[in-house]
This record gives sequence, structure tokens and C-alpha cells, in this order.
Amino acid sequence: MKFQDLDIIQPIQDALREKNYEEPTPIQEQAIPLVLKGKDLLGCAQTGTGKTAAFSIPMIQNLQASLPEGQKHRKIRGLILTPTRELAIQIGENIKEYSKYTRINHTVIFGGVKQGAQVNRLSKGVDILVATPGRLLDLIQQRIIHLADIEIFVLDEADRMLDMGFINDIKKVLKLLPRKRQSLFFSATMPDNILKLSQEILFKPEKVEVTPAATTAETIRQFIYYTNRDTKKNLLRHIIKDNEMDQVLVFARTKHGSDRIARDLNKKDIKAAAIHGDKAQNQRQKTLSQFKNGQLTVLVATDIAARGIDIDKLKWVINYDIPDQPETYVHRIGRCGRAGEEGIAIAISEPEENVYVKAVERLTKEKLEEVEDNPFPQTEKPMTAKEKKEWNKEKMRKRQEYFDNRKKKPGNGNRRKKR
Repeated sequence: MKFQDLDIIQPIQDALREKNYEEPTPIQEQAIPLVLKGKDLLGCAQTGTGKTAAFSIPMIQNLQASLPEGQKHRKIRGLILTPTRELAIQIGENIKEYSKYTRINHTVIFGGVKQGAQVNRLSKGVDILVATPGRLLDLIQQRIIHLADIEIFVLDEADRMLDMGFINDIKKVLKLLPRKRQSLFFSATMPDNILKLSQEILFKPEKVEVTPAATTAETIRQFIYYTNRDTKKNLLRHIIKDNEMDQVLVFARTKHGSDRIARDLNKKDIKAAAIHGDKAQNQRQKTLSQFKNGQLTVLVATDIAARGIDIDKLKWVINYDIPDQPETYVHRIGRCGRAGEEGIAIAISEPEENVYVKAVERLTKEKLEEVEDNPFPQTEKPMTAKEKKEWNKEKMRKRQEYFDNRKKKPGNGNRRKKR
């Protein structure tokens, strides 16, 4: 099937042709005709399968068809709610490309930056608004945004929304939407709490499920190294250099950990930078741009970026820390092997994380291929509960000691600034 077989209007087809879109992905092939007919949709598809185009292309077309002639001030008629700033920006970029030959306009709003530029853009009127929950509710409270004219509502990455604690924000937004609307609900996984939420949002929905929940793309090969806690960073450097990686996305569990990994790699002449929630938005965007254009070899990210980074032809993803939620592993490795390209996902497991590896294999029904040529093999045994408790206690003691010593150093006290 070709895109021209999906009853898509010519202006959008022209834009798709410029992007070299020829054949729709399975989620696009099934979802686009249903959305064009005005149906509510429950979509389950793994990351990297083309969900953004599946909802944004028919959304643009439907709103174009109902756009009043000569309307001076546009009202927001389409709302896309998404969990992270990176994902909101990515969706906005795609909408800009798909709608370039239509009369539809859009804007993106998110927190972490001053609202002035976003408010200025809204004041000019937009058809489609892409938003993160916090900034959306903030501008609604300020009476800058009104949702009474919404015709199409999209909740994207619903499971990630719940993981990040946005359930109450979502319910607040739902109360402000008109009852008569078209709603599209997308999630990579469909546990009971997600299905329950979908029932509150959708009316007699059509269901599209292109892959079993929480499966990995066939284009991604998965490998694992078993090592020890104190040799992990050495193994990471070995993997990057041995495979001559020129662009690799590394996932860490914590913000502090991602900064530490980036610092260690830079000391060994591997250009790296970290991206996480504590970084300013402009700093995050600058780092991401440097990674995309090849100025950085390694981008170290926390899970806030797991579904918000879209890099063309990214081949390598490394799980430096194995996530305790196996679904998170699926979302992480979904950053590579996109759009039919080859991807290679590597996991590095220390003894305490072996149990998380087993959980991943149970969920995906795939066994990770162990790399035998490992210069830093795992020799330690997982700690017992008592040993882990003592280890955590000692870790906290050393941390407190570090901060106490910093306070004692000259110049770290509260001093008045000289005028």
C-alpha cells in the first residue's frame, strides 16, 4: 500500500513525498483511515513505529476541512498532550513538515522556559496545540488558553504519562474539554490502569494494535555484558572504542549518574554530554543538536529522554543501568532501529541488576545474547538483603561525610558579597 491509497489530500501528499514517505507503517495504514472517518481510536504500538504520523496526518486533514474561510483569529481546535518537552518538540517538528502546504498552523508549549514567546505565539491564533501537562494547565489558569473549541484530542504515550505522575493533570484537562469531540489514545503498553483511563476518554473506540504490547522491533539486535559494579565504567569505554561507535545513546538511572558517566568519558577523550530534567531547556536542546550533528560521540540520558529523542539512523543504544521496570527497557532501545534501519542495543548488568535482566526477557519473550568476549566479566555475587542494607548505610555515611567536609572548607560558608 502507498500513502496515496489512504485518501490523503494532495497538499499533505506533497509534503510526505518531500520526506520520501512512500509506504505507510502498519500503525499508519490502520489508524489513518479510521481517524479520517472521525472515529475515536485506541492505539497500541511500540515506540518507533510511526505513531506521530498516524495521528497527526489525519488530524491536519480533518481540521483543514473544517477551517472557516477568512477567520481572523484562530481558535485551538486540536490538542496533543504528551509527557516530555523533547517529545512535544519532536511532534511539533513533524506537524510543521506534514502541514507545510496546508492552511493549518500550530505551536508547542512546555515548561522549563519563560512563557513569553509561547504566549506571544498563542496570541496570534493556532489550530493545533502540542503541550506538556504542567505548562498547559498553568496557561489555562492564567486564562491564556481555552479548550472549549477542541475538536480533536490526542493523548500520546499514555503509559509514560502515568509513570511520570500526570494522572491528576490529565483528569483536570479532560474536565475542560467539550463532550463532543474526537479522541485518540496511544500507548506502548496496555496494563489495566491504562485501559481504565482510555475508557474515561474514548467513546466506542476502534482498537489498533500492530504489535503485542512491550515487544521490541525486529530490526534491533540485543546483546548483554555481565560485569561487576566497579568495572562497569571501564567496560563502557571498552564497548564504545572496540565497536568504533561514532554516535551512541547511553541510558543511566539517575541525573547524578548520567553526569558522572559523561565526565568519566570526557576524561578518556570520548566526547560526551548528559541530558536530564535538571538541565535548562536551552542547554538540553543545544546538547541534543551537538549529538545529532556529530559534535558528540555519546549522549547520556535519563528516562525523561527515552521517548522524546528521535535521531535519524541511530544505530547504538547502551543501557548502562538496567531499569527496574522492563517496559522502560523496551522504550529505551526503541530509540535505535527506527524506520526499518538496523539497531544494536547493548545492556551492561552488574550483579544486583541480573534480576532486572530476567524481567526484561520474560516481558519481551526474547533472550539477550551474552557477549563472551568480555574483558571485565562478572565475578561478584548479588548482595544479600542484609549486605545491601549495610552497603546503602555506608554509602549514605560517605555522602554525608563529603558534604560535611565541603562545609568546613574555607570559602564555602555564608559570606556577604562585596559591593
